[in-house]
Amino acid sequence: MTPAPMWTHQALPTMLGDLRRLVELESPSDDKPLLDRAISEIGDWAADRIGQPDRLHRHDGGSHGDVLELTYHGTAPGFVLLVGHYDTVWPVGTLAGWPWQISDGVISAPGVFDMKTGLVQAVWAVRGLRELGLPHPSVRLIFNGDEEIGSPASRERIEAASEGALASLVFEGAVDGAVKTARKGVGIFYVTTTGVEAHAGLDPTAGASAVHALAALVTHITTLGAPERGTTVNVGLISGGTGTNVTAGQATCGIDVRVSDPAEMARVDAALAELRSPDPRVSVALTGGWNRPPMTPNPASEDLFARAYKAAIEQGLDLRQAGVGGASDANFVSALGRPVLDGLGPVGAGSHSRSEHAIVDHIPERTALTMGIISSFADEMGIPSARPRPSSS
Repeated sequence: MTPAPMWTHQALPTMLGDLRRLVELESPSDDKPLLDRAISEIGDWAADRIGQPDRLHRHDGGSHGDVLELTYHGTAPGFVLLVGHYDTVWPVGTLAGWPWQISDGVISAPGVFDMKTGLVQAVWAVRGLRELGLPHPSVRLIFNGDEEIGSPASRERIEAASEGALASLVFEGAVDGAVKTARKGVGIFYVTTTGVEAHAGLDPTAGASAVHALAALVTHITTLGAPERGTTVNVGLISGGTGTNVTAGQATCGIDVRVSDPAEMARVDAALAELRSPDPRVSVALTGGWNRPPMTPNPASEDLFARAYKAAIEQGLDLRQAGVGGASDANFVSALGRPVLDGLGPVGAGSHSRSEHAIVDHIPERTALTMGIISSFADEMGIPSARPRPSSS
């Protein structure tokens, strides 16, 4: 067995202290000042744990969270990209009523599973490689603050950072310990109908109801789902009208579309573009679009999973793979045909819910696995281990 598992278990108490520090940095996706504070502290913490990076770039996210890119030179050719987001879905003040707690080996706190434990594991994996003197390619870490809202500011940065990488490892939470090798693509669309307002009692035939038209369209929209092809359609939001006695002048619905097959994106696009109101006096407008393409297994990613599986076996682990309906930044890398593996973060559950939690015992295990995957790229080249180097504490 490699020395990594023993080392990460010894480091666990400090890792938990780091995790609590990150969890207590509230960083909702829509709060730019808190996001700025969080990424500054995360950058300082990473430098404390690993040392000053050989290259550092903080990319301006505009109204969204900035993107921090840190590069640490290795002892072998090439580089591996580690991806994680520091924004959460939880609004400021959530911690006041739901503070950090560990009970029976389970950590409960907002953002602990999605995905601040993953950030801790990524940073400590790099520290472990350097402290143990394990041969490894260079490591590039990229932390973004807008993943929960679709990565509008960071997508291009992630795609650029992954170009030429031996592997991209994404630290979202695992699925019962399994890594994620497939994810659905996500589209968020809005259909707005605009009709003619009138008094529903005094002049019921003068108006053209946007609500009535939208109701008919919603029935049609829901038929676009094709579960046998991995496509689901959910109309999750509806609003419209101004009063019960007014023929509604406007109405809107919000639609969530998930696809496994990239070809389904074109089919759904065409169907939504052809929507027409049953009442010709009511116009229909479509907005929104595809948030992320599907993450489908490609040959490079299949080889990467085989590598991860071998690294897991060497550490006495049985690594499984799974496909999920949610999306992540791994989708962007996968769509470019590049090797990517997701779900290397914590074992736990409850993303976006009050049941969110991470299991303590798996944190060192997953960190050691990451070290094994990264160092395997140097092992196959026959590069000997370097002398362990001290890191900041």
